Amino acid sequence: MPPPSTRPRQKPAATEVGPTLDLDRYVPALITFIANKLSNSATAFYQRHFGVNVTEWRIMSLLAIEPGIPAARICHVIGFDKGPVSRTLSGLEKRGLVSIRTDPNDGRTHSISLTAKGRATHDKVIVAALDRERRLLSCLSKDEREVLIGLIRRLHENLGAVTAGTDG
Repeated sequence: MPPPSTRPRQKPAATEVGPTLDLDRYVPALITFIANKLSNSATAFYQRHFGVNVTEWRIMSLLAIEPGIPAARICHVIGFDKGPVSRTLSGLEKRGLVSIRTDPNDGRTHSISLTAKGRATHDKVIVAALDRERRLLSCLSKDEREVLIGLIRRLHENLGAVTAGTDG
């Protein structure tokens, strides 16, 4: 069954004048809608089954890939502001999932890594995360998945065209 359209079910009143977005074709909205729905459902699932929310999972997954990175790197890769990342890291540290150490070469920078408990949690969540991805992409052929990944990467690389001079 195809997903419901984002189009309104009724035609707008004739008194409404001016341009409107076609939410079935406006790419920033489509990406945002998908991301919001994926994040909300992931948080509910991961919290219920593993005790972590999607923000914590994103940070933990990055720490599994790049152990010892500073918070600034996490902010850059994930696209989060410093405040939420700092609060999330503090919570993860209190729960024993990450270790935060002052960088011996630069006292202002911290090296962040998963603890053994954090790695064990990561290793459980990744199975569910990859299954969710598989189910999401199951409507596409292998070739279509590769094209989609390539297109999304290109959009990611082109974000500077709309974010230059902003914080995001």
